[in-house]
Amino acid sequence: MPNIKSQKDRVVQSKKEALHNKAIKSNLKTVVKKADAAIAANAADKEAVVVAAISAIDKAKSKGVLHKNTASRKISRMAKRANKVNA
Repeated sequence: MPNIKSQKDRVVQSKKEALHNKAIKSNLKTVVKKADAAIAANAADKEAVVVAAISAIDKAKSKGVLHKNTASRKISRMAKRANKVNA
């Protein structure tokens, strides 16, 4: 445990940030799973679910939870899967 006041504050702040990031990542995983299930089942609302998943990935990127290249890779792979089902 740190003795310096500013470091004590940083410990509290980092725990809070970690919880926030964890919540965003958890929600992101849920949305991506739903999109993958919709793609696999070729559901009627597939397009809307995929757009929502891509939006969630972009939001995670903008908040700094995901690296920009990771986000781009995830979006690209999802679009590729969705387009493969359409073809």
